[in-house]
Amino acid sequence: MSETTNTVDPVLQVKDLRLHYFTSKGAVKALDGVSFDLMPGEALGLVGESGCGKTTTGVALLNMPSPPGRIVGGSIIIDGIEIVGMSERDLRRTVRWSKISMVFQGAMNCLTPVYTIRKLMVETWKEHAPDASFNAAAIEERMLKYTRRMGLPDHVLGRYPHELSGGMKQRVVIAMALFLEPRLIIMDEPTTALDVIVQAQILNLIKELKRDLKLSYIFITHDLATEAEVADRIMVMYAGKMAELGMSEQIFATPEAPAAPLATSGSQAGHGSPEPLTSAAGHGSPATKQSRGPLHPYTQKLLASTPLLRKKVSELAFIPGSPPDLIAPPPGCRFAPRCPFARSKCNETEPPVVEIEPRHLVACWKAMEDPAYAVS
Repeated sequence: MSETTNTVDPVLQVKDLRLHYFTSKGAVKALDGVSFDLMPGEALGLVGESGCGKTTTGVALLNMPSPPGRIVGGSIIIDGIEIVGMSERDLRRTVRWSKISMVFQGAMNCLTPVYTIRKLMVETWKEHAPDASFNAAAIEERMLKYTRRMGLPDHVLGRYPHELSGGMKQRVVIAMALFLEPRLIIMDEPTTALDVIVQAQILNLIKELKRDLKLSYIFITHDLATEAEVADRIMVMYAGKMAELGMSEQIFATPEAPAAPLATSGSQAGHGSPEPLTSAAGHGSPATKQSRGPLHPYTQKLLASTPLLRKKVSELAFIPGSPPDLIAPPPGCRFAPRCPFARSKCNETEPPVVEIEPRHLVACWKAMEDPAYAVS
């Protein structure tokens, strides 16, 4: 992990973000008070079951929720610019793809079939480049720069999407996300529908881009093993809320395999706490050599349901029940109806997000009130 100083500002700051989908039955609270930030060169993984709000977070950061969705509260600051309340014209010209871009889920199907790759990329430039001047030679050079960076031959620019393999289409979409050189890229299931060999190639490519171009990523996936490979920090989401946020070493730590030493408070990880937060451990306190491991019961269940190659498991864990109705969510912790540790307080009062240990945030009453929880 690259080191930064305390003076480095986050490339992304999200505070109390709320996005609702307004239906005939009521407002679906798809995002309900989500806060986090992202430092330059950092990769944040978003995990959780289907419907928890991962993709909704991604489209909210572009301020382009699908109708009938609407951001109803909170703040999104990208590279120092507040985008909530910004006009659509300004978003398209000054933010989208020039400061933040997204590789959408099912990206292979988002390429217009009657356009060549060259025309698709030129249209992206004309629509989103802050400098609207149209210099064909300069754009061609930029296109070749990033298609070559993706390992694609030059002739791909003259091809139609149906002439490319699945892996080539995925590389084209990533090249289009990089084309205007944003500081932040959201990747929503970028390896879905690819075979394991191509998946490995794409993941290696993503890691190379992060290292060489100093990009910040938000990596959305269901696959915890993939997040362990690419993410510096991991945010676990449940029912439109953040359940847990920590360094990868903290989320994947176990008593049998303690976490690796964490970065000191001067590193990029030290800036990972969203505000406002209640702090149970001083933000500047030194990092511990052993993490308490995953602290939210939902995170623990997700990890326990993942097969392990080097450990014999007689039966994988599962989470009983189903996610809550987001039109009328329960009054307390949203995971309480499915949680094996739930008590009356959990069902009545929503837990705040608290920093349990340095750079490790969780919204769980048991984790807050039981210091021995998840240690032994």
